[in-house]
Amino acid sequence: MSDTRTRCSWCGDDELYVDYHDLDWGVPVRGDDALFELLSLEGAQAGLSWITVLRRREGYRRLFRDFHVAEVARFDDASVDVIASDAGVIRHRQKIDSVITNARAIIEVQRTQGPFSEYLWALGLADGDTIAAAATMSARLRKDGFKFVGPTICLSLMQASGMVNAHAPECFRFDEIEAMRGRR
Repeated sequence: MSDTRTRCSWCGDDELYVDYHDLDWGVPVRGDDALFELLSLEGAQAGLSWITVLRRREGYRRLFRDFHVAEVARFDDASVDVIASDAGVIRHRQKIDSVITNARAIIEVQRTQGPFSEYLWALGLADGDTIAAAATMSARLRKDGFKFVGPTICLSLMQASGMVNAHAPECFRFDEIEAMRGRR
């Protein structure tokens, strides 16, 4: 029996995409490490298709120690060399460096402002206009030392982490995500 539920058109019929759409995309994420993972993967996507990153997600998790912020913040140049030589990730040195830079920036946010999750969600919900909120988030993240956090990346992060519900209204996940967000 085939699955006939209506989904967002972007996920097509690739099993990896469909699973990501059905299980992960848009589900509200609150943990600092989990948001760090999403931020890192969205940054890795810059200039590429999401499926390229999604196919390497397990490699990223393995090489970046399941995105434990405190561990990644301690990575050094030798760590970057190891990561850059592994086909399990996109071997773009600036993107790899940005993950480490962002871990260190998260540590600073935690030290001075509290949980990264609260900081990021406050930015994501700061404006009723999603595009404006993404631009505001990008500017603030850059000011606070983050890299690979342009407005498009921030918008994708907001969608992936459930800060906004970007599922099409006719998608079977739309109402489920709204309920998770406390809107239905």
